[in-house]
Amino acid sequence: MLEDLLSGAWQSVVFGVVGVGLMAAGFVLVDLLTPGKLRDLIWVHRNANAGLLLAANQLGVAGIVFTAILTSYSDFAKGLASTVIFGLIGLGIMALAFFVLDLITPGKLGEVVCADEPHPVARVSAASHFGAALIVCACIA
Repeated sequence: MLEDLLSGAWQSVVFGVVGVGLMAAGFVLVDLLTPGKLRDLIWVHRNANAGLLLAANQLGVAGIVFTAILTSYSDFAKGLASTVIFGLIGLGIMALAFFVLDLITPGKLGEVVCADEPHPVARVSAASHFGAALIVCACIA
């Protein structure tokens, strides 16, 4: 009983570290997709557009991590591998969704998302990021 508890606690720590690492990679991805420094845009300039895009990205990555863990809970190694693999695939698909949306909309999406005034494209871009993550979640399950 105690052994199961300690094993579960250890696995939670490992999955947590991997999940936070993937979320940090998501932050870097959004920072690369948008002009300027993302941390300044959100925390200094209080840019709602950039904040919304990052929030959707972080929720999407967390959803992928959650789904990967949930679907392989009986095999720790398989769960960890699927979390990393599907997390990275999800980040790639989110970046692809950003580029496709940028291609089919007028202007440069990164610049519009970073504009000071709230812009509807930020909601569309956030939905695109989260939708891409949900597609990956469905592939895991």
